[in-house]
Amino acid sequence: MWSFGYNVALTLLKIVAAVMTGSVSLLSESVHSATDVVASGIALVSVRAAAAPPDHDHPYGHGKMESMAGFGESILLLAIVGYIVFEAIQRLVVHHPVQNLGIGLWVMAASAVSSLIIGHYVSKVGQETQSVALRSNGQHLMVDFWTSVGVLSALVLTRLTHLVWIDSAFALALAAWIAFGAWKMLKIAFDELVDKSLPEDELEAVHTILCAEPGVLSYHRLRARHSGSFHFVDVHVVVPNDWSVVQAHSLADRIEKRINEELLPAQTVVHIDPYDPAKAMDGCKDP
Repeated sequence: MWSFGYNVALTLLKIVAAVMTGSVSLLSESVHSATDVVASGIALVSVRAAAAPPDHDHPYGHGKMESMAGFGESILLLAIVGYIVFEAIQRLVVHHPVQNLGIGLWVMAASAVSSLIIGHYVSKVGQETQSVALRSNGQHLMVDFWTSVGVLSALVLTRLTHLVWIDSAFALALAAWIAFGAWKMLKIAFDELVDKSLPEDELEAVHTILCAEPGVLSYHRLRARHSGSFHFVDVHVVVPNDWSVVQAHSLADRIEKRINEELLPAQTVVHIDPYDPAKAMDGCKDP
C-alpha cells in the first residue's frame, strides 16, 4: 500500500515539474512513473488475490494472478515506449525550449534517491516471497532510479550546453531502457502462464532427492511448474514389486515432504509404480 502511495506522489511531482520545464525527458519519466502507479495497484490486488486458498473452482490456488499482473504491467510499459518515442522525435523536429531547469533538477534528484531505497526493499521482499508481482514492482522502482539519474544528467547537460536536442535524445534512450526491462518481465510472466518447467538447478535438486532414497529404482514423468509463489511437482517413482502398500506409501510421503521443504513453498504428488522387468531402466534417472 505504501509503495502505491509513493508512486502516486512521485508521479504527480514529476508531472508538475515536466509542465513547468517543458522537458520531454522529464515528461517521458512522468509518463513512465504513471505506469508504475497502475503497476503498484495491480500488484496490490494480484498479491492479495494470489494468496487466496484453493477452492472448488480453483483447486491449484490463484497463484497465476501474479503472473497475469506481471504480464499486464509489461504490456503497459511497452505501450508507453511508443508514446515516448513519438514525443521525443516530435521535440527533435520542433526544437521545443526547456526552461525552469532548477525545478527539474531538484525533483529528479529526490526521485533518484527515494526510488533507490524503496526499489531495493520491494525487490528484496519479492525475491524472498518469490512473488512475480512484487519483483515486477520492485523492478519498476529500480528502473525509476536509473531513469531519474539519466534525466537528471540530461537536464544538467542541457543547462550547461544549452543544447535542446540532448533532452530529446535521452528520452529515446529512456524508451530503449524501458522496452528492455519490460521484455524481460514479459517473458518471465509468459513462461509461468504457459507452465514452463522449473529451472535446471531446481530440477536437479528434485533429482538428487529422488535418487537419495534407497527404495527408488527409477523415476519418470517428472513434471514441475511454477505458479505465483508456489511450485507444483508430480512424478512417477518405481519401487520393488514385492513392496507392501504401507512401504510404498511411506516412501511417497517422505519424498513429497523433502521436495516440499527444498522448494518451499511447494506441493508435490508422488505416484508409485511397481517394478516391471520389461520396462526396466538402469539406475535412478528420468527417461
